[in-house]
Amino acid sequence: MLQHRLDGPESGEPLILGPSLGTSLRLWESQLAALARTFRVLRFDLPGHGGSPPPGHGAALTVDDLARMVLEVADAQGFDTFHYAGVSIGGAIGATLAVRHPGRLRSLAMICSSARFGEPQAWRDRARLVRDEGTGPLLEATAKRWFAGPADQALLDDLAAADPEAYAACCDALSAYDLRAALAEVKAPTLVVAGRDDPATPPVHARQLADGIPGATLVELAGAAHLANADQPERVTAALLAHLPATPGMRVRREVLGDAHVDRAIARTTPFTRDFQDFITRYAWGEIWTRPGLDRRARSCVTLTALVAHGHLDELAMHVRAALRNGLTPDEIGEVLLQTAVYCGVPAANAAFAVAQRVLEE
Repeated sequence: MLQHRLDGPESGEPLILGPSLGTSLRLWESQLAALARTFRVLRFDLPGHGGSPPPGHGAALTVDDLARMVLEVADAQGFDTFHYAGVSIGGAIGATLAVRHPGRLRSLAMICSSARFGEPQAWRDRARLVRDEGTGPLLEATAKRWFAGPADQALLDDLAAADPEAYAACCDALSAYDLRAALAEVKAPTLVVAGRDDPATPPVHARQLADGIPGATLVELAGAAHLANADQPERVTAALLAHLPATPGMRVRREVLGDAHVDRAIARTTPFTRDFQDFITRYAWGEIWTRPGLDRRARSCVTLTALVAHGHLDELAMHVRAALRNGLTPDEIGEVLLQTAVYCGVPAANAAFAVAQRVLEE
């Protein structure tokens, strides 16, 4: 069985993360904390990579074989269905699962991946080189393919440590992989992420995936090469969080504030602010705004009043928009602000009316 690791709450929805050729499950370290807050995350190593045993000497592998190995791991954990995200060959495994086992995938994300990874002969040539000389000769060129920014030495060390026969067998699998004619069969909600500086799977590969998979979403990232989640970790994390199903708090946050605002907030999230974003989503939106004691109209009235009282005008603008979304009319918002003139002070109400007027005109 493939080496794998579990993180996140046992009650979380299952999410399987697949690596790129030559890497290990450490490829997902930058996304793990954010994803494991909500999901039961399973990361795995390809055969002969990281802690996974290599296949038998001379054993032939296909991407379908790799997909079956992933299902074996999922079955061992009791994952009847699961979300899946994968990089490069990891994405190909996910697409293969979506086509061959459509009932198993809840959603799919393909990062710097493809329906066909170039000409088969190039992969057969690389397999021959690695069988003869190991992965050492690949290191310099691979660093340039993998990273647009500084190279991650730990990931290059994974490539250096990969079993040559297993790596070559994965190359053979990629030489035979071609899902171009089957993309329309992918029914799972799909996110496709491309690195604009990716020489291995340039954005044209991602556009082919997005055009061929019904309803797929395409995100292109500047400053990202083939390992986009290592080059642009925060932006890949944001794209995944926007794609994966929302927690109750995130669902309410989106319903009240709107997708555009929440997507901007997620995109601006950094390692420094991530815990705070998680806190307000769980506590404010998941526990307070979801309580049955007040409807959303009433909560908007209370929130507008509190923001006026404390002079939080930027937040006030956001919640004037939210109040409209929650069903308050402009006249009702005006009544709330008029009430604040008595209890919060005329200067505070004057500033609040100016903010609300601007928002209503917009």
